[in-house]
Amino acid sequence: MTLESLDDIKARIEAFVPGASVTIIPNSSPANQPSLLLDNEHAAAVAKFLRDDPTLRLDYCSNVTGVDWLDRKVKKTIKVKKVIDGEEKEVDEMREELVPGYLEAVYHLFSIAHKHGPVVIRMRTANRAEGARLPSLTPIYRSAEFQEREIFDLYGVHFENHPDLRRILMWDEFVDHPMRKDYREPDDYEYEPTPHDDVLEKAKRHYTARPQLDGAENVTAQP
Repeated sequence: MTLESLDDIKARIEAFVPGASVTIIPNSSPANQPSLLLDNEHAAAVAKFLRDDPTLRLDYCSNVTGVDWLDRKVKKTIKVKKVIDGEEKEVDEMREELVPGYLEAVYHLFSIAHKHGPVVIRMRTANRAEGARLPSLTPIYRSAEFQEREIFDLYGVHFENHPDLRRILMWDEFVDHPMRKDYREPDDYEYEPTPHDDVLEKAKRHYTARPQLDGAENVTAQP
């Protein structure tokens, strides 16, 4: 069965899921794989529609990944009215606009039943701080469970209604989220269970020197 175009899928989603808002996000990379941006309030209902609709039957979520978008400035051309030589004219003016940062979760959906796909869907957080929350799609696609945990661990996205949301790669006491673009690796791994190699060398910078006793040379204290 031939997969419908994203325009057709978008139209059917908005027809079958009342209130849902879907935006087609183009992709200018060589992959040229556009995606559907879902509004967070209706994302779970939309995912259920994509899975259960007889024509689409997108019954398999192959992978989920996170994306971090920092605050950035975007140049835009706008029309402004200015008085030139005593006459009001409309001219183009270039201005910079600040786009606040956010995080994304991106899902690739396939149909095992109809052997088509992928359809790429994505959700965006309100911001990169307290608003870094998204609805979990694990209740719809069980294969998303560990991958949403990975995004929670490495990006700091809290997936609401996830059945077992906890770190999956980093240890429990670890602070911060290593895949964020503004993450800075510490040189003191205080809580790493088994520091070794280059991590151990960095940690040694924080060891304190023992006071000199009976003419003995200073030695480096061990942790």
